[in-house]
Amino acid sequence: QVQLVESGGGLVQAGGSLRLSCAASGSIRSIGTMGWYRQVPGKQRELVATITGGGSTTYADSVKGRFTISRDNAKNIVYQQMNSLKPEDTAVYYCTAVVRTLEGTFSGYWGQGTQVTVSS
Repeated sequence: QVQLVESGGGLVQAGGSLRLSCAASGSIRSIGTMGWYRQVPGKQRELVATITGGGSTTYADSVKGRFTISRDNAKNIVYQQMNSLKPEDTAVYYCTAVVRTLEGTFSGYWGQGTQVTVSS
């Protein structure tokens, strides 16, 4: 059993910053790619950023230059620093991770989500 727990969401004014964290715990042998997605009501969940175990990153065009994804492999934590936030960044943010469990299986896992609200 693997759990992903996000934290760091909240309400911020446009132009402000937030830092999201997501800690993975449980039956973990190793973690591959980790990432952040976001979803607003009535729309599909969209990819925001990913980071591989080696540190390679990708970003959605809408957040390039404003968001930074990073990870602490020793602690099994992924972060997302979000600067210059805009009202359109308002969403529930979910972290995801590809995990190799102690039992040797590979599976994708999701966190429960954390709300980010940016006021204009």
